[in-house]
Amino acid sequence: MNTRTLTIALMATTLLSAPAFAADGPKSTAHPAQWPAAKSQGLVDPATEAFVDGLLAKMTLEEKIGQMIQADTASIKAEDLKTYPLGSILAGGSSPPLGAPDRSPVGPWVDTVKAFRDAAAQRGGTNIPLMFGIDAVHGNNNLVGATLFPHNIALGAARDPELIRKIGAATGQETAVSGFDWAFGPTLAVPRDDRWGRTYEGYSEDPEIVRQYAREMILGLQGAVSEGQALQKGHVAASAKHFLGDGGTTGGKDQGDTQVSEAELIRLHAQGYVPAINAGTMTIMASFNSWNGQKMHGNKSLLTDVLKGRMGFDGFVVGDWNGHGQVEGCTPTNCAQAANAGLDMYMAPDSWKGLYDNLLAQAKSGEVPMARIDDAVRRILRVKVKLGLFRADRPWEGREGVLGNADHRAIAREAVAKSLVLLKNNGGVLPIKASAKVLVAGSGADDIGQQSGGWTLSWQGTDNKNSDFPNAQSIYSGFKDAVEASGGSATLSVDGSFTDKPDVAVVVFGEQPYAEGVGDLKSLEYQQGDKTDLALLKKLKAAGVPVVAVFLSGRPLWVNPEINASDAFVAAWLPGSEGGGIADVLVGDAAGKPRRDFNGKLSFSWPKTAAQFSLNKGDKGYAPLFAYGYGLSYAKPGKVAKLSEVSGVTAIAANDSNYFVGGKTPAPFEFRLLPTTSVNIKPVDAGNVQEAGRQLTFAGGVPAAAEIAADKAFDLTFQTNAEIALQVNWRVDAAPSAKTTLGIGAGKLDVTSVLSGAKVGEWTSLKVPLKCFQAAGTDVTKVEAPFSLATAGTLTVSISGVKLTTDPTGTTCPAKAD
Repeated sequence: MNTRTLTIALMATTLLSAPAFAADGPKSTAHPAQWPAAKSQGLVDPATEAFVDGLLAKMTLEEKIGQMIQADTASIKAEDLKTYPLGSILAGGSSPPLGAPDRSPVGPWVDTVKAFRDAAAQRGGTNIPLMFGIDAVHGNNNLVGATLFPHNIALGAARDPELIRKIGAATGQETAVSGFDWAFGPTLAVPRDDRWGRTYEGYSEDPEIVRQYAREMILGLQGAVSEGQALQKGHVAASAKHFLGDGGTTGGKDQGDTQVSEAELIRLHAQGYVPAINAGTMTIMASFNSWNGQKMHGNKSLLTDVLKGRMGFDGFVVGDWNGHGQVEGCTPTNCAQAANAGLDMYMAPDSWKGLYDNLLAQAKSGEVPMARIDDAVRRILRVKVKLGLFRADRPWEGREGVLGNADHRAIAREAVAKSLVLLKNNGGVLPIKASAKVLVAGSGADDIGQQSGGWTLSWQGTDNKNSDFPNAQSIYSGFKDAVEASGGSATLSVDGSFTDKPDVAVVVFGEQPYAEGVGDLKSLEYQQGDKTDLALLKKLKAAGVPVVAVFLSGRPLWVNPEINASDAFVAAWLPGSEGGGIADVLVGDAAGKPRRDFNGKLSFSWPKTAAQFSLNKGDKGYAPLFAYGYGLSYAKPGKVAKLSEVSGVTAIAANDSNYFVGGKTPAPFEFRLLPTTSVNIKPVDAGNVQEAGRQLTFAGGVPAAAEIAADKAFDLTFQTNAEIALQVNWRVDAAPSAKTTLGIGAGKLDVTSVLSGAKVGEWTSLKVPLKCFQAAGTDVTKVEAPFSLATAGTLTVSISGVKLTTDPTGTTCPAKAD
């Protein structure tokens, strides 16, 4: 989501989410005796421990420290492993394989794994295999051609533990075939505030569903650990995440503070970990969030005393993306505190080299005791043995006919159909006759990227095209197949226009893809302000066409006006690659009889107002629009009366990522010219749209600047740490005659050569990571002007867009201006 909305609640919302603490105030030290007991299954046995003993006796301290560090493919070269004995490599959400684009099929990923493995084998010393991890959170979602299952919020609505195990097994196979042996999932968060941008990664607001699903997903991904040699059977290691309380942060703020009592932490947020540990999960990932002010990566009472002690976890604890650097007193390259707290493997994507040097020195000095190092390395080696990494053969690696195969797609399609929740069906407009003339409209009708959401081929799931999904089907395509098979017709018209009046219109719309941080909201109102989707629904209704709304979202949102404007309203969540699963339920036979019924029931309560941020069953004053467990069906219909369209919030636009788009500077931004006598601005056409761009002309002779600035400073710390970049779409109309800088605040980068080297009159784009500006002097905590172009010479350049982007493809870091 590129624009977020700041809302001021008209009601006292603090009562909905206020944490309950003991009388003596918040606590961040756990008491193990109060926690549920568990025990890892199948990880510890005499033969494995004897083998690990032999390895530990041979390993140097350098080799042991290396096992505790994981680097990312975007920040390490294969030849680095000839020197540094690292234990693990990951491919982050937007990180590419070696020498290939981020969006790649199986081949380049297998080649990448082999390149790192071969380089490590040339190092000599004790032969410890690498472990390769990837965020396979709804299928092996980084790979072109993979089966994309519905996100977890949809699976929670399906209420089907057996289906979860099938999804886990298919995901394991599609991960193993790409060369990776470790999936960072399942997410066992229990989201309590739906403004959180990771709500869709949770199965439910109710820990009971999380508890039921945890075991099944672990067993699907890993198989039974006691069998051993998982890789030989198309399984991978699981990572239950994020320990602990990531779904309970105050205000739904990602990586924030979970301010709850210990009893509440146990009752709500720990329940999924008991069955996960009992099922033999090999790894558990520490969470970014704090618990009552203390970061989880540094909380020894929880990581060691509770998780490894009381809960009997015998696998290893891995960190999250530089999460150790957020511990008090730490940086990404220096954090003994995390190891001493119980972190076994640091996820140090771009900080691995400095961290290795510092951790090695801290081990030599005794700051990190040898007993702690040996325990961490034992746990890592134990998992590698059980996973089968010490065997040279990889029977599933590169195997043909696995990625996106028909069996896996059938499982995904079944999951889509089972997860749909029917919120409204007034007048029996559903099911649609297969013989009908169907108009399929809306932004999500034929957009596989939108229907799949975040964590899809890239971290945020943005900038995807249908051609990036060779094995997938859009929602429109699914409707077309369903109705044409029975003599009907389906016409795609995104804007809802038609010449031949349809019998029914299916409007597919909803949230644009987002992931953690970027997806956090300030309100639950859908399309606050410019309600273009509501206008589309109303246009079709006014034309006398029955309207079926298919809503794509990663959380329940306040959509009362959109529900009122629809005859039927279906919560389709984020269904993934198998859009045909929606038509399976919504389209009946030629006579209009159901082919299959709705099965889904809400696993998250649906808000009555946009101010019901924290709305969970059992809460005091619980008053949802649609309660937890709600879901109509053909067999059990119900009528929804007209709903109130009073949102409960007022809005002030607060945009921190779109600075110039469509010929406009969205509030609170505007162009500033300094001085106006030396730089001029005028509208120009861009992208075949009249006056969608602005041409900046610098007269020369005196220093001048053109800025896009806000009315007050805002914070881009998260965006900077998340490797987000400033993207400028521009056209050089007259090359610069003198040094020209691109800046954010005090940080100025020299772009003279970039502009001079551009082809005059041709549109192009420049993407510069925010970290480059920070290194040049930008205070990212106080940004007022996120774009500044300055020169004392002559220059004419046209601009069609300035925004932040999560897509790392083609980023560059110009030199700091002198």
